[in-house]
Amino acid sequence: MTFVRVVETGSFSAAAKSLGATPSSASKSISRLENLLGAKLFRRSTRVLMLTAEGEAFYERVMPLLREIENATDVLQSHGAISGRLRISLPGEMGRLLVRSIFSGFLPSHPDISLEIGMTDSHVDILRDNYDIAFRVGHTDHNGLMSRTLAHLDMVLVAAPSLIERHGRVQTVDGLRRLPFARYSVEGRPYPIRFADGLEVHPQGRLDLDSATAIKEAARRGLGAAHLLKRIVQKDIDDGSLVVLLPDRPLEKVPFRALHASGRMPSLRMQVLTDFVAETIRASS
Repeated sequence: MTFVRVVETGSFSAAAKSLGATPSSASKSISRLENLLGAKLFRRSTRVLMLTAEGEAFYERVMPLLREIENATDVLQSHGAISGRLRISLPGEMGRLLVRSIFSGFLPSHPDISLEIGMTDSHVDILRDNYDIAFRVGHTDHNGLMSRTLAHLDMVLVAAPSLIERHGRVQTVDGLRRLPFARYSVEGRPYPIRFADGLEVHPQGRLDLDSATAIKEAARRGLGAAHLLKRIVQKDIDDGSLVVLLPDRPLEKVPFRALHASGRMPSLRMQVLTDFVAETIRASS
């Protein structure tokens, strides 16, 4: 298991953290394994850790065995109460909507499951940060992670009445290009607006944010238009705090996914939580 975690995380320290061990104990464990096998599994330097040819061959053989062990554990667990701990990551504003159902529905139904929940729009590193599941909105790089698409969510373009008063009501896509936006940006890269017909617009603006909560607040204050999930601004649209822009131009829907780094199949407790979140999303559509 230590060997597999080192391969997955790319370092002894990250692997040790995920296993609740120390980096030195992880390193010694790998050394014992190499002595047992009579082969070097990693090429080590101060800056990089890479598998040797023998290490790659061993990883390919041992991973299916670990998956079978996970599956066997779940078979035994399925005959009794589902139990254990899950560390999960939820996107910030969507997470606020989901935790209400998790608190009121999931936890009472599964009293032997405990949760540690992180809420951020940043894309956490599941392996290095030791998460069991990350729920993510939008198109993301999987990097070898297992992925399950739970829903496709509607997007909307919105602006405050005060912004529309200053810049005029947008009637065309060209008008949209001239409008200032509070842009969603990760690592200095603002995300484009994609329409259902394939058209892509790169919004302009002097305010870049990595949180849907912050973007919604900026939009409400008239600091910029916003491209957001429709469900997180529906109340603001209903009460007039935000106005929909170009309502006759449908936007591309975005996927809502569950990502995990376990074997081919998630553990039973991961599966029941993912099923619950998927049902909650469908019921609120």
